[in-house]
Parts: sequence; structure tokens; C-alpha cells
Amino acid sequence: MNQPDDLLALDPAAERDMPYQAGSPDAPARAPRPKDAATLILIQEAQSGPKILMGRRASGHSFMPDKYVFPGGKVDRCDRFVDAHDELHPQSSEDLSKANKTRHPRAFALAAIRETWEETGLLIGKPGTLPLRTLDTGWTSYAAAGVAPHLSPLHFFARAITPPQRHKRFDARFFIANAEEALYDMRPARDGAEMQDLRWFSLEEAFSLDLPNVTRFILSEVQTRLQAPEKPHAPAFLRWGRTGPQMDRL
Repeated sequence: MNQPDDLLALDPAAERDMPYQAGSPDAPARAPRPKDAATLILIQEAQSGPKILMGRRASGHSFMPDKYVFPGGKVDRCDRFVDAHDELHPQSSEDLSKANKTRHPRAFALAAIRETWEETGLLIGKPGTLPLRTLDTGWTSYAAAGVAPHLSPLHFFARAITPPQRHKRFDARFFIANAEEALYDMRPARDGAEMQDLRWFSLEEAFSLDLPNVTRFILSEVQTRLQAPEKPHAPAFLRWGRTGPQMDRL
């Protein structure tokens, strides 16, 4: 397990997410229970090096406004039951099962696909028409494009539970995927109500953005993987305890 000082050193601005302290002026009455969430890290190969899709959360958000993040959001109950062109790689399913005992692994991948569509207008899928067993507006608009979710390019990469000092908390599973393999087409990402300034950033550019600590940590994991793609990568698990941030491998 990494020591807290190692993780805090990832934040060059020294803006620390401290452990939950009941009664502090900016803390809720008790640490909120984290909600399941899913996030997708899309990597695009370019002549100048790999690019990563990120955007700035809208100023009106109550959770991390104006911070740059990867597309993602809360897992909905309907996500598990959406049909797909193919399924997750068995290793990703196994690792997700280790990290979660109550929700089916495919629900996280499908939530990441739906949220990416809703926040960026990008379709992770293959041409096809599948039965839709939900009236969820995100999935109905996705299905109207004539696309079926494509799960196999998504690889479970990391898990992170946001700090307890926050008024909202998420237990996020991060997936990583090659954009050329995962995307239905290479249309440009579009800004929306939830995310603006959506762009493909180099690693150097991404690290210079205004990032939450969790995103900065995940970005460092992405950098490690891209620098040594041939090495095995066990998903990281980052969370906050009484003494600060803790990390181990799933």
C-alpha cells in the first residue's frame, strides 16, 4: 500500500483533500455514502504522441465545478440490462467483481458508454439495432443513432472513492480504451450542459489543467501504462481513510 505522502505529492498545488472531520465548517453532518459511478479514459494515437479526451465540468455543478475530468457519471439501475454488441473481456469482469459485490460488472461499462454519449456526443459502439428494455432518455437517444454498445475495447483500469469531506461522493470505476477501436466514428466531441472545452490533450497538457486530486492520480496511472504498455497493470484502488489517501492494487 502506498503511504499518504506519496499520493499527496501528486498534487503540485498543495491542495489537499483531507480525511473527514465531523464538525468542521465545510463538512456535511456525516460523510456521504459514495454512489457507484463509471468513467471512460479514451486514448487517441497521434503523430506527436497519445492524446486523452478531457473536458471542464460546468460552473453550475455542485460537484467539482470548473475542474477538468474524463467523461463519466453515476451508474443507473437500467444500465446492466442494456443489450450489447459484445461483452467485457473476462479479466475486466473478474477484476470488477473483486471490487464490487452488489452490482454486475457490465453495468459499469455500459454506464461509462452512456455517460460518454450524454456528455460528449461520442458513440462507443458498432452498427446495429438491439432491443431496448428501458425508457432512459440517454439510452433511447443512443439507440436512435443505430448503434449497439461495444464493450470489449473497454478495460477496467482503476477504482477511486472520492474524499469524505465532499458533499457528494462517488465510488468510480475507470475504464481505458483506444479511441480508434472503441468509437463508432471519429466525429469531434461536442460541448454540452455538463462539460465544456472538450478536447484531446497530450499528457503534458493534461497535467497542466485544473484537476481534482483523484483525476490527477488516475492520469499518473495512465502515464505509467502508456510508457510501458507491455507490462501487466493491476487496477489501482484509491480511497481516503482516517489518515488520508491510501492506494493498493486489486
